[in-house]
Amino acid sequence: MAKTGVTAALGFRAAGVACGLKKNGEKDLALVVSDVPATCAGIFTKNVVKGHSLKWSQKMISRGTARAVAINSGCANACVGEAGDRDAHEMAKLVSRLVQCEAEDVLLGSTGVIGYRLDLGKIAAGLEEAFRALSTDGGNEAARAIMTTDTFPKEAVRVYEHGGHTITIGGMAKGSGMIHPNMATMISVITTDACISREMLDRALRDAADMSFNRISIDGDTSVCDKVLILANGLAGNPVIDGEGPAYDAFVKALKEVSVELAKMLARDGEGATKLIEINVKHAPDRETAHLILNAIAKSPLVKTAIFGSDANWGRIMTAAGYSGANFDPGKVDILLGNVLVCKNGCAVPFDEEEAYKVLQTSEVVITLDLNQGTVDDRIWTCDLTYDYVRINGSYRS
Repeated sequence: MAKTGVTAALGFRAAGVACGLKKNGEKDLALVVSDVPATCAGIFTKNVVKGHSLKWSQKMISRGTARAVAINSGCANACVGEAGDRDAHEMAKLVSRLVQCEAEDVLLGSTGVIGYRLDLGKIAAGLEEAFRALSTDGGNEAARAIMTTDTFPKEAVRVYEHGGHTITIGGMAKGSGMIHPNMATMISVITTDACISREMLDRALRDAADMSFNRISIDGDTSVCDKVLILANGLAGNPVIDGEGPAYDAFVKALKEVSVELAKMLARDGEGATKLIEINVKHAPDRETAHLILNAIAKSPLVKTAIFGSDANWGRIMTAAGYSGANFDPGKVDILLGNVLVCKNGCAVPFDEEEAYKVLQTSEVVITLDLNQGTVDDRIWTCDLTYDYVRINGSYRS
């Protein structure tokens, strides 16, 4: 197998195994290990309710280095009291004994049903199996092991040259429901062999997330377990990136490309989704106005169901913008579905219904709302809302 995702960069190994947390017997435990201590950074959910594994990682990320990331699916390890904190600590200790590092050098993630404790017996056996299976080819198996209602594993890789050094950034992500921009939006692990300071790594991750993971919305819900983690082990041998300049710019560019690719896969794989929707706001007076409008349209069930039905009901787009809380002049707004102009200066214009239908029948639909009131452009990705979304979420625990 080719190196993919989190094992594409030098010095990273991974594995994904089934330890019995999922009722269907699918893979449910991922382990990612750096051969050497890695600089780390993370972004975590702003939901005031936080999972116990996430709280462990949020505390340990402040140390600035890590050796391993362990993520289980099938159980969120959330809302179970102090026992959940103890279970997270014990899970970290189990990993540390295998990897031969401190428990504090282990970052954790848990995803699945809320309100149940981790089965540490299954976790312990699974971690031993995963440790034995660690491989530079194990990225895809790890990506499969963190899936919940996802329909496919999500991985991305970028390789670039700078100053005579080859630097690789790879990542994996999971999430197809309970996703909405709020720093962060799901679970993602990104690895790189770049040599970069903790301060600049943290800045790069936030810059990248702002243009990717914080630009997707599926159902308007933010999970209690959402996080994005990045590990940089320095094995590429490049001079340390410790400030702004060409080296940092090249790194951020590649990191953004990885993050955007993962984010678009998350939106495309929204629960029950059949279409990826890209919403563009152009010529807004400021970023806040653009954000308010984008989020309102992306969360609108009426817009998302119209796209599912290939119905060019652009009034729903205008309505969502209107209740977004943004201050703008609707009399200057143009709306396009793909390249089909359906609204000019806030008013309906004749358009080819058949051509609009063809646009909305594609697997990737682009909506553009041009405010004609400034210089700020922004975008967000979401998906259509289908019958299957209700079916999937109506029977999630079973």
